[in-house]
Amino acid sequence: MRRFSTLIIALVLGATGALAQTVISQYKPGVTSEGAVYYLPKTAIRITIQVEKTTYTPGEFCKYSEKYLRIKDVSSVASTRYRLISVRQEPFAVADTSKCYAVKYDSRTSACNVRLSDDGILLAINENIKPQATAKVQAAPKVAKTVINPRKYMSEEILSAGSTSKMAELTAQEIYEIRESRGMLAKGQADFMPKDGEQLKLMLQELATQDQALTSMFTGVTLSDTTIHTFTYVTDKPVKRDVLFRFSSDYGLVDNDDLSGTPYYIYIEDLKTVPEPAPAEPKKGLKLLIKPQLSGVYVNVPGKMRSTIADAKAQIVANEFPAGQFGNVELLSGALFNKKYTTHLLLHPLTGAVDKLEAEQPKK
Repeated sequence: MRRFSTLIIALVLGATGALAQTVISQYKPGVTSEGAVYYLPKTAIRITIQVEKTTYTPGEFCKYSEKYLRIKDVSSVASTRYRLISVRQEPFAVADTSKCYAVKYDSRTSACNVRLSDDGILLAINENIKPQATAKVQAAPKVAKTVINPRKYMSEEILSAGSTSKMAELTAQEIYEIRESRGMLAKGQADFMPKDGEQLKLMLQELATQDQALTSMFTGVTLSDTTIHTFTYVTDKPVKRDVLFRFSSDYGLVDNDDLSGTPYYIYIEDLKTVPEPAPAEPKKGLKLLIKPQLSGVYVNVPGKMRSTIADAKAQIVANEFPAGQFGNVELLSGALFNKKYTTHLLLHPLTGAVDKLEAEQPKK
């Protein structure tokens, strides 16, 4: 067989051939033995934000922290704070329902193996395709912080004290004794030294745990958790300033109309990388009452867009993505799919542009 390279794209603009092609909007996409209805894709943006939530719970002895442990400015009020860690955006394809087309096979066509995505986007003709992996949002790995119950390290004397003040005083004395024991072990001056380094490490770790647990009765406990949130943004035209989400350090993500949150905006710019098609000139003295049917397959000639996310003060992130909605549509001639050739067409799954166009001519 003789193989024709992608230079056969020069045959693209023909108007005769084996595939009858119409533009439609009233049918659902799908493939039958008689033909296919398909969409071309447009680019949507998936925005992923990572938010850290920090919760502070005051200790039972917080008002005695300076008196017994010399720790100042310990808050006695519980609080929750939120922090925006990262903002990321990535493109993915969605069906452009304004670009819905149909092809009808006839006896002269070789284009009988049409492959569509689950949502009806044309992916290939006469070409095997690899299953597209579904993008998954990876959650940030969480390291659970173990909250230790400090009362398990309190002596009977502390627990039986008659007042909170006395309990705080005895707990502080216990903390100082633990720190003294840890210091003696570290210096090798304890009365009972461990036999080996591993045992010494375990003993020091246990004393540190006791110290941390009892000290939290004065300083309180702070816990942090990270969550992932995603947004999908789709537009067919440039956007100058649109509220994407609002974020509050006190409440986290809030509704877009909630003024307690700081607005984060999205800007979409058409980079004008594809020239606009010239308008067709009507033939003089001829009035067309019915649009002629064109044969072939429509594909995207994608443009580029720049997506920028910013708050009122600064830009957070900006990326450029190929986008079918900011480009043109081109017709591949039906002559490419007649019985003389076996044409292999592969489209880019994001843009709907031609990735591969090859024809094979069988040997006689």
